[in-house]
Amino acid sequence: MSDQITRTPSRAELLKQLREAHSKSVERTQTLFKEQRQMQNAICQLMSQEPKTVPQIAEAINKPAHQVLWLISALKKYGIVAETGMCGDYPLYQRVKEQ
Repeated sequence: MSDQITRTPSRAELLKQLREAHSKSVERTQTLFKEQRQMQNAICQLMSQEPKTVPQIAEAINKPAHQVLWLISALKKYGIVAETGMCGDYPLYQRVKEQ
């Protein structure tokens, strides 16, 4: 038997090592998350007063329509925005009033 006891790193130490080993992807992920959060805030602020279509939102915040559509879909899924009607072929979305 060995008298040496091997010390296992704590969870915090393991996470620190992983963050250091994958620093570029961690930084990239944090940047993407920050951009997404800014875009979500801009969309919610824009839709708080009156309903908008995806193309109207994309033009107002100067982002591609496909990115806006993905974010609107997520916001709709979680009940943050709702469809309020149609404008031609496009659904209108508006921020749900907080209760």
